[in-house]
Amino acid sequence: MLFSNQARAQVLPLNAQYFQNRYLANPSMAGIDQGFNINGSLRKQWSNIPGAPVTQSITLDKQADKIGWGVNIYNEKSGGIQRTKAVGTFAYHLPLNSDSQKLNFGISFGTSQDKLDLNSITNSDINDPAIARFNERGYYLDGDFGLSYTSENLTVEGAIPNLRSVFRKDDLNFVDKPTFYAAVSYRFLLGSDMNSVTLVPKGVVRGIKGFDSLWDAGLNATFINDKLSAIMMYHSTKNITFGIGATYKSFLHFTAYYNMATAAIGGYTNGDFEINARVNIAKKQ
Repeated sequence: MLFSNQARAQVLPLNAQYFQNRYLANPSMAGIDQGFNINGSLRKQWSNIPGAPVTQSITLDKQADKIGWGVNIYNEKSGGIQRTKAVGTFAYHLPLNSDSQKLNFGISFGTSQDKLDLNSITNSDINDPAIARFNERGYYLDGDFGLSYTSENLTVEGAIPNLRSVFRKDDLNFVDKPTFYAAVSYRFLLGSDMNSVTLVPKGVVRGIKGFDSLWDAGLNATFINDKLSAIMMYHSTKNITFGIGATYKSFLHFTAYYNMATAAIGGYTNGDFEINARVNIAKKQ
C-alpha cells in the first residue's frame, strides 16, 4: 500500500497543469499569458492513510515582449520519500503569420532532491548503508525542455521533464518520474457577451518511468464572460477529476478539484482534494 501511494503522486499530477497553469507541465508556457502571474497549488489526500501524498507548488511567470521567464518550485511528500524541485525558466515566443499564432520554446534549469524521511522507517535498520547513501546525495542539477504551438483556438504542446534522467543513467533514475508530456487542445466560443460559453476539450499523453504511457481527456467550460468554470477529466488510470473555478475582477482566480482514487486503490482511499489560486497583477482592476 505504501508503494501505491508513492507511485500515484506522479501518475496523477497536479490538475492545474491541464488548464489553469500550463507552465507546470511545459516550460514553453512561461509568460504565455500577459502580465505577472503568481500560481499556488495544494493537494492532499482525504483519507488518513499513513504516508498519503501531499503536494505543494508555487510558480511565478511573466511576459516581456517575446520573452518569458518563470520560477517553478515543487514539493511532494509521499510515504517516506520527499521530492523537491526548484527551477528557473527562460521562454521565447516567436510570432508567426499573426500575433495570435506563436511557436514557443522553453528551457528550465535548477536543482532537485529526493530524500528519505528516517522517521518513516519502521521495519528496517536506519543504519543500513543504502539508506545513508540515499540521503547523502543532496541536491543535483536538473532541468526541463518544452515547446508548443499556440493560436487563438489551437494549442499543441510537447515537453521533456527531468532532463538529467534522459542524458545520464545513474542511481538517480527512480520509477514514477515523468519522461514526456504531449497535449493538444482546441477552443470553441459559443454565443457572445455575457451569454457566451467557451469550451476547451484537451487530450494528453504522459510518460511515467516504470509505467505504461498514460492518457487524459477532458473539457474546460467557462461561463458568464469567463467568470465561472467547470472542468472534468478522465484518466486512463480509470478515475475522474471534477473541478469548479471562479474569477474575481479578471485578476484573481480560484479552482478546486476533487480527484477520485485510481481503480487500483479505490477501496482504500476517498481520493484527493486540490485547490489552486492564481493572481495576474497586470489584470488587476
